[in-house]
Amino acid sequence: MKLERSPLARPFPDMPPVAGVALRVARAGYKDWGRCDLTYVELAEGTAVAGVFTRNRCCSTEVELGREQVRAGRARGLVVNAGNSNAFTGHRGRAAVEQIMGQVAAHLGCDEREVFVSSTGVIGVPLPRDKARAGVAAALEASECSWEDAAATIGTTDTFPKGALTRAVIGDTTVTLAAIIKGSGMIAPDMATMLGYVFTDAAVEPAFLQALLSAANERTFSCITVDSDTSTSDTVLAFATGQAGNAPLASFGDAGADAFAAALDDICRQLAHLVVRDGEGARKFIEVAVTGAASNDSARRIGLAIANSPLVKTAIAGEDANWGRVVMAVGKAGEPADRDRLSIGFGGHWAARDGLPLADYDEGPVAEHLRGDEVRIDVDLGLGDGRATVWTCDLTHQYIAINADYRS
Repeated sequence: MKLERSPLARPFPDMPPVAGVALRVARAGYKDWGRCDLTYVELAEGTAVAGVFTRNRCCSTEVELGREQVRAGRARGLVVNAGNSNAFTGHRGRAAVEQIMGQVAAHLGCDEREVFVSSTGVIGVPLPRDKARAGVAAALEASECSWEDAAATIGTTDTFPKGALTRAVIGDTTVTLAAIIKGSGMIAPDMATMLGYVFTDAAVEPAFLQALLSAANERTFSCITVDSDTSTSDTVLAFATGQAGNAPLASFGDAGADAFAAALDDICRQLAHLVVRDGEGARKFIEVAVTGAASNDSARRIGLAIANSPLVKTAIAGEDANWGRVVMAVGKAGEPADRDRLSIGFGGHWAARDGLPLADYDEGPVAEHLRGDEVRIDVDLGLGDGRATVWTCDLTHQYIAINADYRS
């Protein structure tokens, strides 16, 4: 199936090179789609790495190995395969990953554990070792490519390449953060929900980088959902090459650490929003803002109950201001809620306050808001200070069409 570009797509940003990062792509031929499907990233010696991974109990070998590898904190290479997730493939899948790691490590003269591998696509089919070997060999000899080429290569059902850029000042040094991501379906907030890679020329100690990425993940990637399904392959990795020359960041006590942390949060949020904007079949970007909850965690769980509700998502798709479905989703979340304190609104217009429809409620402004491609749902529980924001998209007929034809 040829997928049309999402109407919520954003243009790819102008992204300069990051010192210590070289991007290359090649065609391994994992699927018969006539495009590059293997991305190789070479990283400078001494590059720090951090990662967050899926909590799916049926995860891929790539995820299992990645969890072990990040503990050492150093990376020299990254290979991303598109079209085959290599998940649920047993010893054959592991042999394919180890072959890739060994092939790249021999080329770079580094430890195999410094080579990270990700794969995305169909589950249950072992990664073809002959195609992987040829694809890696071609990538190792290829000319360097752009960020946009690399982003397009890692995609599967994505309808547009996704990239983000930001900067931070550490002391007297300006550092760059550039990132690419893929994700469109099988997106749920149980870690990372896609394949994402952040690259910076900043010098950051691995343990601190891990702490920052884990915290950023909780506020961004773990606050988005397209369809409530958590992938077997979800991975987000952050690489810090140290080529900018700043004094290495090791804690929040270091000058510039706050600025770098804010920049990492910003780029992760940009990426998370791009994934939702490319949700399979999406026509509307939805923000669910929950306030007045018993705690922040409770607010997040309530927000996700709303964002994952097929009834809420289809109502938004149909531009129907059916706020009763939001009430239902709040009540089913299993979190503290009081019907008589609950308030519901859309786009800044309250429909119900303190458990009752407003006497002067005018559905006109709400209906006008729902006709736009960006929708905001406001929920106030009136119980405490807990708050959270989550992001999702609507549920359309196209989502069914894409997933009914996925393996073709």
